[in-house]
Amino acid sequence: MTEAVDVDRALKSKHRVMWGLGNYPAVATEVIPELGPVVAAAGGVRAGDRVLDIAAGSGNVAIPAAALGAQVVATDLTPELFDAGRKMAADADVELEWREADAEDLPFEDGEFDVVLSCVGVMFAPHHQRAADELVRVCKEGGRIAVLSWTPTGFIGEMFKAMKPYAPAPPPGSQPPPLWGEESHVRELFGDRVRDLTARREALQVSRFRNPEDFRDFFKENYGPTIAVYRNIAGDDAKVEALDRDLVDLARKYSAGGDSSAGGDSPGMDWEYLLVTGVRSTS
Repeated sequence: MTEAVDVDRALKSKHRVMWGLGNYPAVATEVIPELGPVVAAAGGVRAGDRVLDIAAGSGNVAIPAAALGAQVVATDLTPELFDAGRKMAADADVELEWREADAEDLPFEDGEFDVVLSCVGVMFAPHHQRAADELVRVCKEGGRIAVLSWTPTGFIGEMFKAMKPYAPAPPPGSQPPPLWGEESHVRELFGDRVRDLTARREALQVSRFRNPEDFRDFFKENYGPTIAVYRNIAGDDAKVEALDRDLVDLARKYSAGGDSSAGGDSPGMDWEYLLVTGVRSTS
């Protein structure tokens, strides 16, 4: 038992460090800013609601929820992201609470929140059932839940598949993040504790990048999981070149209109996600 706890602590420590690499707030504000308001709307956030954002990062959904007049608590395993979030909240003229917290062991009472949200966040907790149990536990009976996750078959899911051969083997018991993008998996995680569950696949059109190489370089510099994989193969030039090539090929596959480096509009990429909403069941 002690050994398992130590392994879990080490894994969480690695996750905290990983998400502190690079500049995740740049990803949130430059690449996926539209997703936060989508999740806040899906959760039916209203003025006066007490709202929890799990794995909030720099507040991509927490800040839009606070702008609707809700009392928001933004939590994340990596509090280093909060400084950027506080600045963005101040720029948006909203106030919210920032709390360091593990999605699998939240420091809140049962049924403490009217709305529980997560935007491409809780999906990265390694033990999905633990995270789902906590998400449901802190939502009050009749409260609302909205979770947005990248799908296994969409762009980000494919990106993680492309990086997998270059990454260290995951610890036993940890689960792939994009499984949260499968409706059947989420339904199994929540069971009958969430009623009126709906799940719809949508796509975010990303036009931030000039060409596939620009995407690769941006993610190598700013996105923690990508940076961590490259660090794992540092010193092996052949593997670095292969991963460089794989990421460019993937971005090219998903780009509409091909490489635009010669000028003109940036090629768009559709990044598929699953948006799940539901209501916490009564006992």
